[in-house]
Amino acid sequence: MKGLYLVEPVVALYAFSTYLTYPLVLQYVYRRLWKQLTNSSYPVSDNTSTCATANASDHDNQTSYFQEVQEQASLFSLYSQILSAVPSLLVTLLLVAYSDRAGRKVAIVMPLIGTLLYTLSLLLVSYFELNVYLLVGASLLSALFGGLGTFLGGCFAYVADLSDGGGRGMTLRIAGLDMMIGLLSGVAALSTGYFLRVAGFNGPFLTSAGCQSLVLLYAIFILEETVTQSDADSDDVGRWKAVRQMFSAIYRMFARAGAKRRTLLILLMFIFTSFSFAAVGSLSLIVLYELNEPLCWTEILIGYGAALSTTVFLFSFAGVAAFTYCGTSQLLMVLMGILSLATGMTMVAFSKTTLMIFLARIPMLLSIMPFSVLRSMMSKIISKSEQGALFALLSFAEVLTSNVSAAVFTTLYAATVAWCPGFVFLLGAGLCAIPTMLLGVVCAIGVDVDGEDETVAVEYEDEEECPQADKDSPQDCSDHDPLLR
Repeated sequence: MKGLYLVEPVVALYAFSTYLTYPLVLQYVYRRLWKQLTNSSYPVSDNTSTCATANASDHDNQTSYFQEVQEQASLFSLYSQILSAVPSLLVTLLLVAYSDRAGRKVAIVMPLIGTLLYTLSLLLVSYFELNVYLLVGASLLSALFGGLGTFLGGCFAYVADLSDGGGRGMTLRIAGLDMMIGLLSGVAALSTGYFLRVAGFNGPFLTSAGCQSLVLLYAIFILEETVTQSDADSDDVGRWKAVRQMFSAIYRMFARAGAKRRTLLILLMFIFTSFSFAAVGSLSLIVLYELNEPLCWTEILIGYGAALSTTVFLFSFAGVAAFTYCGTSQLLMVLMGILSLATGMTMVAFSKTTLMIFLARIPMLLSIMPFSVLRSMMSKIISKSEQGALFALLSFAEVLTSNVSAAVFTTLYAATVAWCPGFVFLLGAGLCAIPTMLLGVVCAIGVDVDGEDETVAVEYEDEEECPQADKDSPQDCSDHDPLLR
């Protein structure tokens, strides 16, 4: 049976299954830590706030409990991030770069297996009430198969393979994947609160594991490969050559470009990583902030908040489509997205009521737009044969900055939650100044990043050194690569 060249169902079902459990993991850990530290069940209420369950005489004690659990929960998140960071980084870099030779499916299927193992671990810990810190080990195990960065890197490279024309079409297809993530994750997040009340934690975890099993079967047996494997992979020499290709591909991606294009590519990567640092670090703590006083949100409100947050993917895609149709500069789209995040984070920092923190989501509706636009801009700068190397580097940088920013912001939140819970959100807004300034440098360079002929057929600087080089056989020049001599 002939397969399908449709990676969108994989992304959609993966997003749904992941976000069905993502808002619940921290809540589950929070409730287990509450029970452990207070020797009492977590206060569950039908009101909009769990703070309403406390009597006035118990308010001071409950406040101290909230602060202690907040600190412990943030440290739990920190441990999970640190232990899973290094293996996830290495696997992401190797798998996505290797997909240039072995095929994109290797970078898609492996993280799907890791995610399924992690979800099954969640189910076991929840069902048998095992030690909650076993989830830290589960995060490490999952990271050995890659992670979200590996999965998205493979999917974006897959789409780039199918977008031969480049230009606006590639921008919209990449933004479409981001939109798909937001749309399905929003549906999942909206249902988590009700699902939790009806079936407890075991129900969503089991449903998520079932969905991930289905998407894994689709990716293995139905999704068609876009890269033809080389016959050289059949022997040990071919495998060693493939390993060398992994480490040389990124070097050649920069070496084969002209000086101005190389500078532009480096600047765009710095913009991407600095914006990712500010966005991921601050956004990852919103659920903890909502669980804390004075909000003390219930699981229903957390589901509403998570669903509203994921609508930014849909609006960001609509923004990319509308601005692209109107011929708006891509750099201007990136700037609007950065300002969108900074404004929203500033509002979150000063939100003390449910209405205010809901309204804070509105300015952030375009905050995902820079990721799609920057990926597209960088993809057009390099040749088609190096797409895997590019997205491997982007995924590596994204995973690295995500883990580092989560560790930094979580540590700061644990240290400042008692006197200023909104400090980390103000920090995230302030850090948006870095990618904004770098955008100014890109404008000063004067390279046309909005033209229709942006897919650059880069050449080796010394054609005599590699006469057989062409875009269809990048591995033929591995013996001529200065990095491998």
